Amino acid sequence: MDGSSFVFPNDSHVAWSIMIVLYPYITGLVAGAFIVSSLYHVFHQEVLRPVARLALVKALCFCAFATVPLLLHLHHPERAFNIMITPSATSAMSGFGIIYSLYMLLLVVEVWLVFRADIVARARSARGPSGLLYRILSFGDREITKESQAADAWLIRALSIVGIPAACVLHGYVGFLFGAVKANPWWSTALMPVIFLASAVVSGIAALIVLYLFMSWRRNVTPDAACVRSLSRYLWSSLIIAVSLEMLELVHMAYEAGAEWHVLSTLLTERLAVSYGVVQVLIGSLCPFVLLLLAIHPRRNPKMMMPLSGLASVLILVQVFAMRWNVVVGGQLFSKSFRGFVEFPLSIGGREGLIAAAVVLTLPLIALWVAGRLLPLWSADESCRT
Repeated sequence: MDGSSFVFPNDSHVAWSIMIVLYPYITGLVAGAFIVSSLYHVFHQEVLRPVARLALVKALCFCAFATVPLLLHLHHPERAFNIMITPSATSAMSGFGIIYSLYMLLLVVEVWLVFRADIVARARSARGPSGLLYRILSFGDREITKESQAADAWLIRALSIVGIPAACVLHGYVGFLFGAVKANPWWSTALMPVIFLASAVVSGIAALIVLYLFMSWRRNVTPDAACVRSLSRYLWSSLIIAVSLEMLELVHMAYEAGAEWHVLSTLLTERLAVSYGVVQVLIGSLCPFVLLLLAIHPRRNPKMMMPLSGLASVLILVQVFAMRWNVVVGGQLFSKSFRGFVEFPLSIGGREGLIAAAVVLTLPLIALWVAGRLLPLWSADESCRT
């Protein structure tokens, strides 16, 4: 502990560690993926057709595990249901429980509608335990008519339209929680919800590009160049917006130069010099900006464009995680006296360690693999293109 004489007793340790970092990180991957899916279903971006189903299923799989970091952080995770049983109109966490439940229900229904024709077809042809599963999922339906397909398409579009603001609220809420902590100048800014939302879109698109390229490689299928280029353009534009907002927030703090700016500037230049200056700004923002600018050039060869987009997407995922880390952990490293700093030893084992964090990040990917075995994530023409 540095400057311990100026650290209050309730500031002597970091209460929110890596699990609270993972919580907004996974939630952001949900919101970003759903928005990509909605670009196809609502705005008819046909170029995104190869990844439309993958984006929607990815959103569902990550949403299913979005609350796991919170539950692991609690000493009594069973008490989490109290906010649903006895909700409070003035509690932000209680509001999140309702928003999350409704959004999860929306994702389940939309995924079922998108894959309903495939589920019914497999319910007729599959035998054994898998056939029983598909018959249960089809709710006894054995026929798909043109009228039902039209109704499904209308419902999918309607749910996508409703889901866009719901996705924005879902992740903007996380930034709202931090921005509402008035006692912490690193968190309490009006831009915090917008910054979290913008970075969620960035991380969602980046994760989708990485998954699409990796799964295409595993299936020995050539990725759709036009789709990857379009995703890269969306990613580049979103990255500019997200980084601009982050820099605007920092410049505004520096320009105000309030009583807390001295400790915040010391925090950025010393305690977070590597995670913020090197990882978040240099490696995670500047490098992907240049790589994506090269990738989206109209004359860029697809064989060069895809590795550039994939590398930029990986760096952006690192950048967003670093941003979450710098906000959550960095905001707890200085005392409320604005003079002392707290050490944060990151553990490897335990409930709040690196191993547990790696397991939590792996769970949605396992769920996505299982979903890929049960549902056809790729259209027939996509599966045949080599």
